[in-house]
Amino acid sequence: MQNIARNDIVSIFGIQITNLSSCDCLARIGHFIGQAGQTFIATPNVDHIMKLQKDAEFREVYKHVDLVLADGMPLLWAARFFGTPLKEKISGSDLFSKLCEVASQRGWRLFFLGGREGAADKAAQVMRERHPGIQITGTYCPPFGFENDSSENPKIINLIQQAKPDILFVGLGAPKQEKWIYRHRDQYQVPVSIGIGVSFEFTAGMVKRAPLWMQKKGLEWFWRLIMEPRRLWKRYLIDDMQFFWLLLKTKLKRL
Repeated sequence: MQNIARNDIVSIFGIQITNLSSCDCLARIGHFIGQAGQTFIATPNVDHIMKLQKDAEFREVYKHVDLVLADGMPLLWAARFFGTPLKEKISGSDLFSKLCEVASQRGWRLFFLGGREGAADKAAQVMRERHPGIQITGTYCPPFGFENDSSENPKIINLIQQAKPDILFVGLGAPKQEKWIYRHRDQYQVPVSIGIGVSFEFTAGMVKRAPLWMQKKGLEWFWRLIMEPRRLWKRYLIDDMQFFWLLLKTKLKRL
C-alpha cells in the first residue's frame, strides 16, 4: 500500500481496510493524483468478502490494492464486533459522486469504463449537467467477454491513453473490475483507478439506489434484491448469507 500508516489499517477477514474518513480519503486521492505512479482503489462489500474466500486470483489482486475502503454497513459492524472500529462507510457509489464534484473544481480528468449499454454515457451527461466544467475525457462500454478478447483490450487501453485521465472509474462488478485493473494498469498508466460496481447505472437512473435510511441501516442489499430479484437472488440469499457464519467463525478464532 502506498504511504499508508499501519495505524490506519484495520484487518477484517484478511483484508487490509484503510481506516479513513471521507474527507481524509478525498485528500489522499488528491495527493495520489499529484504524485508519480498508479494507485489502485477497491471498495469491498459483503459480496467481495465472500468471493475472496473462494477465488485465489481475487485474493492475489487484493494484495496489490493501495487503498481499500469499506463499502457497506456490515463491514463496519464486523470491525466493531472485532474491537477495531472503522471511522466511516465509504461506498464506491458515494466516492464516485463526490470525486466527480471535486474533479470539476480541481480540473481532474475522468474516464468512465464499463456499465451496461449506455450507462457510462448517460452518467457522463448527468455529471456534466450537475457539475459544469467537469472534464470527462472518455467513456466506453465494452462488449460481453471483452476481458478475454485479445483485440478489445488493446483498444480500450489505447482509448484510455489517448484520453489521459487522472482518474479511471471502472464499473464492471466484482471481481471482474478489480482483476481488469490489476492486469492492465501498468499499460494504461493512470494515476488513480477505482472499481465502482453499478455506480454508472445509479447515476444514469437505470437502477434506483436504496433510500438513504436503508443505506444507513445496512439494508441496501435488500433494496437491490427487490429491484433485481432474478439477477441478484443467489448472491444475496445464498452466497452472501454465509458472511454471518464467517463472522462468527472468525470471532471464535480470536478468543
